[in-house]
Amino acid sequence: MKFTLLVTALALLAFGAAGSASARASCEEVKAKIEAALEAKGVKKYSLEVVPKAQATDLRVVGTCDGDTKKIIYKRE
Repeated sequence: MKFTLLVTALALLAFGAAGSASARASCEEVKAKIEAALEAKGVKKYSLEVVPKAQATDLRVVGTCDGDTKKIIYKRE
């Protein structure tokens, strides 16, 4: 029982650290990864834009960056 709790706690800590590391990533790094994933899927005619997180938008949010202060939005052209 204690072993299961320990494993669960360590997994939660590991996932939390990974999530916060991606939130601190620069916007250019995150944007490049998203572009690579979209191109690998064959997506064409799109644009990605970095905007402040507080900015309201109807467009799809596909990532966050700069300490979770900005978001990357996807627009199909």
